[in-house]
Amino acid sequence: MSPRAACRLEALKFTDVYDYAAGKVDWLAHNLPTEGAAANAPTAGSRLRHDVPTVGPDETLAAVRARVDASPYQFALVLAGDRTLLGRLRRAPLVATSGAAAHEVMEPGPSTLRPHLALANVASHLRIHHLTYAIITDPEGHLLGTVHLEDLTGAAGDDRQQIR
Repeated sequence: MSPRAACRLEALKFTDVYDYAAGKVDWLAHNLPTEGAAANAPTAGSRLRHDVPTVGPDETLAAVRARVDASPYQFALVLAGDRTLLGRLRRAPLVATSGAAAHEVMEPGPSTLRPHLALANVASHLRIHHLTYAIITDPEGHLLGTVHLEDLTGAAGDDRQQIR
């Protein structure tokens, strides 16, 4: 809404007023709440996992390896201080090199998807590219989580029909 309209609503004592100019798709790509008929449609953002190991770019691989070993994952994601995704560390470099810093051996800029994508589209993307998971970020590259194919195909009800 326009800045004038936002100002007027605030004057009328509305508390949750936003002057959001970037548009609806940007709002959805940030995994922000929605209203309306399609608000409950299953999206990647509705199936996020938040348990992937994350590391800072300067952490040593020995420290990272312990976190990956304690997780169900075979990788860790390298994040800047503001949670911007910098890269991915797969298991092989973690085992082969222990004294290096994460940023020295990470795969920079892994492929990501946005949280507003429909589950059927995410599942299709994963199958086409022979992947088991997708990394989900907002438009600024901040990590939101991961989505796994097993979570998409195990959905009940209508979700199951859409994914097949």
